[in-house]
Parts: sequence; C-alpha cells; structure tokens
Amino acid sequence: MTPIRHQLLEMIVDPDTAYDQPASDIAALQLRAVQELFDERRTQIPLLARRAEEAGITRIASLADVVPLLFAHTVYKSYPPSFVEQGRWDRMLQWLNTLSVEDVTHVDVAGVKDVDNWIARLWSAGHMVLATSGSSGKCSFLNHTRGDDALKKRHFRHSVAWPLAKPSEDPADARLVFWLGPIKGPNSAIAAANINAANWGRPGATFSLGDEPLRIADVSRVAVMRKKMADGTAAPEEIAAFEAEARDKAAAAQAAMRKLADTILDHRHEPMMLSGLWAQFMTLIARARERGIGDGEFHPDSIVSAGGGVKGVALPDDYKEQVDRFFGPVIRPGAYGMTELAQVMPRCEAGRYHRAPGLVWLILDRDGERLLTEADAKDGMVEGRFGFVDLLYEGRWGGLITGDKVTADFRPRCPCGRHGPTLLDTISRFATAGEDDHIGCAGTIDGYIRGAIDA
Repeated sequence: MTPIRHQLLEMIVDPDTAYDQPASDIAALQLRAVQELFDERRTQIPLLARRAEEAGITRIASLADVVPLLFAHTVYKSYPPSFVEQGRWDRMLQWLNTLSVEDVTHVDVAGVKDVDNWIARLWSAGHMVLATSGSSGKCSFLNHTRGDDALKKRHFRHSVAWPLAKPSEDPADARLVFWLGPIKGPNSAIAAANINAANWGRPGATFSLGDEPLRIADVSRVAVMRKKMADGTAAPEEIAAFEAEARDKAAAAQAAMRKLADTILDHRHEPMMLSGLWAQFMTLIARARERGIGDGEFHPDSIVSAGGGVKGVALPDDYKEQVDRFFGPVIRPGAYGMTELAQVMPRCEAGRYHRAPGLVWLILDRDGERLLTEADAKDGMVEGRFGFVDLLYEGRWGGLITGDKVTADFRPRCPCGRHGPTLLDTISRFATAGEDDHIGCAGTIDGYIRGAIDA
C-alpha cells in the first residue's frame, strides 16, 4: 500500500471527520494518491500501461489526466461467451489475467465443470472473484485479494448506517441480522450481506432466505433464456420447461420467505438489521396482517434497508409509504454503491451521498470522455456519468466509468451542514435494461483484451 493512499484510507476509522472533509483539503492528496497508484498498477496491468501509452500519459497532473485511464464497466464482462459455453476455463483465466494485479493463470482448472466451480478454484487460490447477477445474460467477474476484503469490511463497518448508527463494540449487544436473500455465493450483494452480519450481527443470529448457495451458472442461464424469449429464438419446449421450473422455484421461494417472515415478526421487539427488496417487505407486511400485527411494532434501534426489486412486480402505488408506516420510527439509512466499488457512499440526513477520502469522484460527459467540473455546473450542480478511482483495491485497477447518470453538487457545503461535494439521490442509468451502454473507450479496451488473449 503506497503512503498517501494509506493515509486517505485510514481516515475512515473516524467517519464523522472522513465524511466532512473540505474538498480543498484532500484534493491534492487524492491527486498524489492516484499518481502513486497509477505508477504501481501500470507495471502490473499491461492493459493500463497500453491505455497510458496511447494517451501519452506518464504523469497525473490533474484529474482530467485520469479520464483516459479509466476502464469502462463493461470491461469486466468482455470475455468471449464461447469460453464459458465451451468450458475453456484456461482461456477464462487468461482473460481475467488481463485485468488482475496478480497472475491467475497458474490456478488449477483441471476437471472444472461450470463457472461456479471455476470461481471456487480461484477463491481457493486466494483470488476472491465476485460475479454480478448477469441480468443482461453475461456476468461480470471482478478480482479481489483477501486484503481487499478485509479493508472493505472495515470500510463498511464505519460507513453502513452512517450517520444514523454504528455497530456495537460488544457482541452480546449486537443486533440480529436478517438478509432476505441467499447468504452463500460469489456475488457482491451476498458479500455485502456477510460483511454486515460480521460487523453488526450477534454471533449465531444471522438469518437468510435459505442455505442453498446462489449459483452463477443458474443466474446466467435464466438471463440467457429470457433474452431468447424476448427476441423470439426460444423453442416452445424450451419455454415450457423454463416456465415450469420458474413456477417451482417461485413456490419454494415463497415458502422460504413466509418462514423467514415469521422469524422476523417473532423478533420484532429486538434490535435488528433487516435488508431486502420492496416486494419482499410487502410480503412481510401481508404475513404480519395475517397474524394480527399492526404498524410500528419494531424496536426503534432496528436498521431497515429496502430497495430494488420493483420491475415487473405488481405493487400498490403507495408501497413505500406502507413500508414506512409498518416499520415505524426505526433507523432507515441509505447508501450508493455497486459491485465494482469497495467504498460505499452513505446518505446523510439531507438525502445526499457523501464520499470517503479514499474514493476519488470523476463526473464525466455522457460518452465518458471529458471531465466535468465546477465550470460546467449551473448553480453548483452538474449532471453526468459517474466515474471514480477507488484507492482501496490491490487486486485490480480501481479506475472505472460506470453506467450511472448522477447529479453532483460541487458547492462547498451540503444542506446537512457538512462539506461537499455531494451526489443527489436522483441516480439513474444511461441505458435501460437490454440496451447497450455506449461509452467511448469501451470498444478500444475490448480490442486490447481480445488481442491479449489471442496472442
């Protein structure tokens, strides 16, 4: 870990100070830290070195110099699908190696049967690869080290639920943790659930939707089938089998959710951490009504986080209001994050997202090619594509262009009174589901990678 990076990352142990840093106080440090990281990673990741060479960048004189060095978020799923379909796990290692700091090509893949087995071999060798859900039909795979995992756990401890609550130092006083999803599997949401259980949970008091691991192969298969159904290439017998399997899984999930709902309701008078989807919370409310349980009966020190899960789900127009009334005056934190990011951005009392000193924000134009600054802002605010350099990672280059459209407020103070800049709680995507996200550098980077794995 380089010195300035270490200095910035260490600030998180005092989150009230870390999330209230004047931009002018840390701007120079962040720039020096990015230079340190760039100097180190360009010797380890040839893809980054090639981007720098073609852009003529040897020194980071300003954050604008970082923009050509950022990878598009699509790079982490830039492998040829045939590698997975044909079980070319050695070639998948070769692909992953182009994006990793440490050499992964020596991982033993003899006898690997599917993508989950491939990931398990990587984990056994110390490469803690996380996969996205693959909703587009193709998963992203992102390498982490064990050190990355430890630093991420520390960051979450000081950031999740800030500024409203912090974990107990005494395990005996810790909360019950309820996660309305699977608790096993190499997925970023599952990783976050396990980190929260370790940071906030009472020993032996973590409850989930089941012990069956999430299989990335199954998630990808479902996404591929849905895509085939949408474009009309799925055969009738395939559709029938898929729909029958989906019905069986839905019934099993509903039964598991009902069982978990009863456990939650049985413990509603104890402090807990509860995370799930809006639709799942509506199921919980329905079960509470069946048991004669009304609104506002949860312990006020409970931490409740809800989100996502509304596309294609029939929910009442006032579902958020119903959930608010049901839980009553509990702690309702918020955070902005993603699979590619180790350092989440917590939401303050004014509904704005703040950054830790170890996370460098880069607000870009739609194509991801130009840095937007205060000069582009109107009344201090600018809308653009979110990019960042996460200074935490040792397993890969932490610079990324995302698919998210954000509004940044560059003014020196947030309405909460803390220092800015901040992001407004209006985050959306540039591309809708099923659409390609057009980022200027994506095609060029994909070409680099194809050349590297074909060499």
